[in-house]
Amino acid sequence: MRKARTIFVCQSCGSQSPKWLGRCAECGTWNSVVEEAAGSLTVDASLNGGAGAAPVRLTDVPVQSVEARCATGIGELDRVLGGGLVAGSVTLIGGDPGIGKSTLLLQLADRLARVGHTVLYVSGEESIHQIRLRADRLGVRNDAVWLLAETSVDRIIEAVKHHAPQTLIADSVQTLRSDALESSAGSVGQVRDVAGRLMVMAKHTGTATFLVGHVTKDGAIAGPRVLEHIVDTVLYFEGEKGHPYRILRTVKNRFGSTQEVGVFEMKGYGLAEVANPSELFLAERSHGSSGSVILASAEGTRPILVELQALVTYPALGTPRRTANGIEAGRLGLLLAVLEKRVGLGVSAQDVFVNVAGGLCLEEPAADLGIAVAVASSWTDRPIDPRTLVFGEIGLAGEIRAVPQADSRLREAAALGFTRCVLPKRNAERLTDPPLEIVGAEDVHEALEALGVR
Repeated sequence: MRKARTIFVCQSCGSQSPKWLGRCAECGTWNSVVEEAAGSLTVDASLNGGAGAAPVRLTDVPVQSVEARCATGIGELDRVLGGGLVAGSVTLIGGDPGIGKSTLLLQLADRLARVGHTVLYVSGEESIHQIRLRADRLGVRNDAVWLLAETSVDRIIEAVKHHAPQTLIADSVQTLRSDALESSAGSVGQVRDVAGRLMVMAKHTGTATFLVGHVTKDGAIAGPRVLEHIVDTVLYFEGEKGHPYRILRTVKNRFGSTQEVGVFEMKGYGLAEVANPSELFLAERSHGSSGSVILASAEGTRPILVELQALVTYPALGTPRRTANGIEAGRLGLLLAVLEKRVGLGVSAQDVFVNVAGGLCLEEPAADLGIAVAVASSWTDRPIDPRTLVFGEIGLAGEIRAVPQADSRLREAAALGFTRCVLPKRNAERLTDPPLEIVGAEDVHEALEALGVR
């Protein structure tokens, strides 16, 4: 079989070369030249609805309503997908090894098969016998789920044409390879070409496609950055080692909102949905201990109450240490500087440890006030009322800025028995009928005074 013509393209500047170079001749970047198949991603004209290259009026394109989505049978997955599965969509799922990506997708295959979908599960890492053993452990037994142990994307596309499944699961994209390239599976060129061909196939056949992506040691999906641009939806599995809880977070979604999260609990029979994550994260909260505060966080459209813990102590080694679990270390350093300069807390020379209980990773700025309050509570050794919660963004001048979705955060707190909340003054002024007592604070000093930790 004659090989397709290949070219070598710099991933930094896009310059092309007929042979591989260790350093790009145009931009001088090292190790950026990768092999690609010339013209391998040409899109069939039938993808344009049979209209070829002719333009179509926007109003003439039929609208697919929300009802056209297919419910997966897993409520938390439907949430992060934007309401269900869209035909022809391509979803990329990344996460650390062993976190539950394959488990979730095998459970998804079972739920879709129960409603009449044909699912083709392709594995480039396991044999079909290994998949069967895992399916028996998860209780997955359905004739509509087909298994294929294959690494050639050409043969996978042929299998899709033959069996015509509504859903394709490829585990993982780094193990698949295209015959058009001579490089090994997992290389930048292979990952780009495989993902592009599966995307074209999904749009042409209407097959909803899921791709599993390996992650690097930094937590990013391995392979070229363009991989995340090709797909329609990017989901990340998060979870701390030793914790049974798993967070499925949306970072890109062409069919719904981003930053949505789904919460699961890993059990012996697979991943179980967590309908009320706030109640779960607060189940083992400490009472009467300093350095503990409840934060009302908002992940996408969902409010979640979590416990923030801080421990401030004298340095044992002379050099102060900063340890942050579940929050960005740089953000912790910034807030400590604000407490030192604007409030007068002498925490710069102390060891400071901050932890988000339950293994949740907080990214929104509304967590700032919770971090500052927990640190101040630990430093002064004054516990905070367990029925009080906080949220708000802190600026460099020590001011507390307003955050969105204050109403939903307060409703979630009231449903769980909280009676008081310290929040930004701008948010407090906009509330008409708050379900609990609210205290608006303009700056960090005022918030700490209201909580009795200053």
